[in-house]
Amino acid sequence: MSFIDMVKIEFKKVKRSFILPLIFIPPLLVVISGVSNLSMYFTPEYKGAWAAMFVQSGLLFGYYLLPFSMVVTCVMISGRETKNNGILKMLALPISRKKMAVAKWVVLLIFIVLEITIFFISFVVAGWVATKTKGISETLPVLYVLKWSIYLFLSSIPAASLMWMITVFFEKPIITIGLNMLLVIPAVFVASTPAWVAYPYCYSGRLVTSELHRVSMGVDKMPFDLFPLIPCAIAILILSIFISAVSFGKKEMK
Repeated sequence: MSFIDMVKIEFKKVKRSFILPLIFIPPLLVVISGVSNLSMYFTPEYKGAWAAMFVQSGLLFGYYLLPFSMVVTCVMISGRETKNNGILKMLALPISRKKMAVAKWVVLLIFIVLEITIFFISFVVAGWVATKTKGISETLPVLYVLKWSIYLFLSSIPAASLMWMITVFFEKPIITIGLNMLLVIPAVFVASTPAWVAYPYCYSGRLVTSELHRVSMGVDKMPFDLFPLIPCAIAILILSIFISAVSFGKKEMK
């Protein structure tokens, strides 16, 4: 069985679960909140109002709502196998445990893509409606929103790999959710320290924070050092995927 076929099978297992309704909620909440506060941004002295509104929405989404939904998605993906000892039946098949673990992680990434896509589409649609109903003359920067939506996805991948590793490690969902939530909550504080490069849970929020500073200062570009961020993020990504792949199914086989 090819890896792509495994991903398709894993996706079919969970596509009828509550994951899809779940990933609609955070982006819609953020966008509705942002659009409802349009009057705060569109004033004569405010330049780049759309960017400011998107960044303010992205802060809440990047720091908390996206990671929280990722945690629950991890547990729901894992829970499809643990119910009725389905994991034991799956492990009895002549299929690599490591490939299974990575396939499930890829499914997690697919759901993250879907959630951020919903965030992007919702923002664009809500912005278009707002320009028509409130008489806003400033054009909605669709490419800007798209660019930062892609940044949000890329910066969330290392955290997703750590969340999946923790999910594989612990059998009880309450422990997985509790531990990951405890790691998500201090992300906004860690992001303001030099240790943020080694803390993937704050990557998305930190990137949006840097853009907030740029927008608030009214400059074209803010310096953002990608070293040692990228090497550190890649190392965390590879290590967490490797550990989750090696550990997957071991506790059930004991």
